[in-house]
Amino acid sequence: MKKWIQQLSLFILLVSISQFSFGQKTAAIKGKVSDGKLPVEFVDVILKNTSDSVKVANYAVTDVSGNFDIENVISGEYLLQFKLIGFKTITQKVKIADTPVSIGTIVLQNDANLLNDVVVKSQKKQIQKTDEGFIFNAVSNISQSGGTATEMLKSIPTVAVDAEGGITLRGKSPMILINGKNSAITNMDQIAASSIESIEIISNPTAKYDANAESGIINIKLKKNDQNGINGAVVLGGGFGAKGRANSSILLNQKTEKWNFGLAYDNRFAGRTKEIHADRTNYFIDDEHYIHQYRNDERTEGLQNLKFNIDFSPNEKNTFSFEALGNMESQDNDETLYTQVNTSTNQFFSNNKRHSLELERSKVAELAFNYDRKFSDDQKSFNISITSSFNKDKENTDIDTYDYDEYNEQIGDVFLQRTHNYENENISNAIVNYALPISPKTVLETGYKGTFRFFTSEFESADMINGEYVINPTVSNTFDYNEQINAVYGMLNTFSGNAENPKWKYNLGLRAENVSNNGATQNNSDRFNNDYIKFFPSASAQLNLNSDEFVKIGYSKRINRPDLDDLNPFMDITDALNPHSGNPYLKPEIIHIAEMSYNKDWNNYSFSTNAFYRNATDAIRQYAELKDNGVILLMPKNIGSTITYGLETIFSLKPIGFYDANISITAFQQNINTSNLGEDVVNNAFSWYGKIINNFVPWKGGKLQIIGNYNSALPTPQGKRIPIYNVDMGFQQKLGKGNARLGLVVTDMFNTLKSGYKNNTALFSNNRTNKSDTRALMVTFAYTFKSDFKEKLLENQFSTE
Repeated sequence: MKKWIQQLSLFILLVSISQFSFGQKTAAIKGKVSDGKLPVEFVDVILKNTSDSVKVANYAVTDVSGNFDIENVISGEYLLQFKLIGFKTITQKVKIADTPVSIGTIVLQNDANLLNDVVVKSQKKQIQKTDEGFIFNAVSNISQSGGTATEMLKSIPTVAVDAEGGITLRGKSPMILINGKNSAITNMDQIAASSIESIEIISNPTAKYDANAESGIINIKLKKNDQNGINGAVVLGGGFGAKGRANSSILLNQKTEKWNFGLAYDNRFAGRTKEIHADRTNYFIDDEHYIHQYRNDERTEGLQNLKFNIDFSPNEKNTFSFEALGNMESQDNDETLYTQVNTSTNQFFSNNKRHSLELERSKVAELAFNYDRKFSDDQKSFNISITSSFNKDKENTDIDTYDYDEYNEQIGDVFLQRTHNYENENISNAIVNYALPISPKTVLETGYKGTFRFFTSEFESADMINGEYVINPTVSNTFDYNEQINAVYGMLNTFSGNAENPKWKYNLGLRAENVSNNGATQNNSDRFNNDYIKFFPSASAQLNLNSDEFVKIGYSKRINRPDLDDLNPFMDITDALNPHSGNPYLKPEIIHIAEMSYNKDWNNYSFSTNAFYRNATDAIRQYAELKDNGVILLMPKNIGSTITYGLETIFSLKPIGFYDANISITAFQQNINTSNLGEDVVNNAFSWYGKIINNFVPWKGGKLQIIGNYNSALPTPQGKRIPIYNVDMGFQQKLGKGNARLGLVVTDMFNTLKSGYKNNTALFSNNRTNKSDTRALMVTFAYTFKSDFKEKLLENQFSTE
């Protein structure tokens, strides 16, 4: 099949290239554009043949003086169009011979209706609704400037982010894509918020998307400027939490008629602190009965991203794109853990202090090639994408442990350890999509996606013995993992009624995935191999009650394949009493999902709600197991089956001119059948989380944003996670003509954001709370130069600007 795909791709490319045309041109057209008083910059000047008014023969953009110059135009008769949002389009005929033509000054007339309509839309919506979810415009979020993608996601409706950076949709972890592709960047703290263009939420993916997306897909689109001419932007920021923070970014772009070159760089440097308190009672262990722990972490982190892109469009129908992304991250963690252990009679048993210095360095490189083919029929399309992502991560840790007696006097010598964990990963994707109308009302979509993953992890632990570090073979090992997923899909999209306002819209799809993966440790103590084919149907029907109101029902089958962290058998011993590891024997989770949604838009309000039902078998959850020596091992297991049903609601409103808001609430019930464990666990629980985004325009050029989050307690197999809540604030003021902006950001204003859990089983009970220095203040300055800043805002239909 791979050979067939390669041959098909090559054939399409050759057909496309054969259609390129490069004409010989012999004259020039010059002129100037004004609004009757001043020159107008960034006007699109489009030249078309009178014999083919669809095809663009040449193109130019007016400069700061309103001038334009179209050179090397072949002799003939043409239509010359002048377009700019907010003005009426002007068209006039020109005849080109062998000498230059000057058409003088063109005066544009304001189009008040169009401008007002666009402004109203841009002020009304922060999100752009799609058939599969919505797109959140990152530019409209000013409360996370200087942060990371993790912090940006805290501001997205229906997305829940806990204090440790865990990301969930409807109570489960979603699939996260970068620019629509699988990436080796799995830690969202590796992506600076300033580099994000938009975030797409796909709540119920069709057969076109990866089946490994139980709760949905989050697609993070990085910035890529495509404005004409030379454009750029610079952002500088600085502030402090418990420690100082700084960030900066620069974006450069040059676009001509056929070429687009872009270069972007951003960085972020910060210091963080965290405190952890934990208590545990082992009911049937007398010696290690009561355990109290306190941990203090101090972290310094650095993040740098460099992105380069080239786009080439030889004509209107063909576009070739190449992107390269480099990412460097550093983290220095200085951790001190204090542990006090008492007996069942509350007498002293042991006391120790464990100090570790962890140095982590990570490098990621991503390369992407895309080809897009357009046709005269907008419903027909073809594209190819090939990407490859490489990740190298090195983590070195020095550990020293001190034992103390009940009088806090040191016992014996310090115990020294040294560990390292080196990881190398490569993820490559090959994607082909083709859409073909097979009737006036039906479009067939089909495609192929290949995902190829290679991963190696080397973990080594050494103890200081007689002045030398000696490798401990019982906890040192190498883990190799390879995975190949070949998927094909077919999908029919059809409608009834007229094309502009269809009464019914239907979607029917089927995806087939062949998964082959294998993993093994160096000593072969853990070895597994999986090879299976599974089919994933999807279907939906949408009834349009009015042009601004619809009802939709849908069904899909999904899979939750265990990821690398779930499978990697290496044990993390940062806390010797609470180690955690992966489970290489996990089975994939199979999920059936049914949904029903309703959407209604008014002039100043919009409302959407989605009822969902999920039935999962072989559900994967973290499970804590008490060992005979008093150690609790945390490991993912297939706990049994789960049924989840709930309601997701988004309400947007703009009651008055200077204020708009977005309110989202997700509530769901989980019923858990732990037949695979056979021990006392939580059988059912209700959870909910909500978010409100408030936007104020107190005066011209000023914008205030206040975001409130609340996540209720979330059930786990043996207890629950504690509720979390916080408020973030951002303020932005435009300076001068609007090309400069000054911002102020305060995250976690009331310092309430913390995470933790409480477990209660037949063998033990424990609770744990983590509190980081989440309250921070940042000041940012942004300047956009030589770019069509005002037009960009007007074209952005879902920006609160």
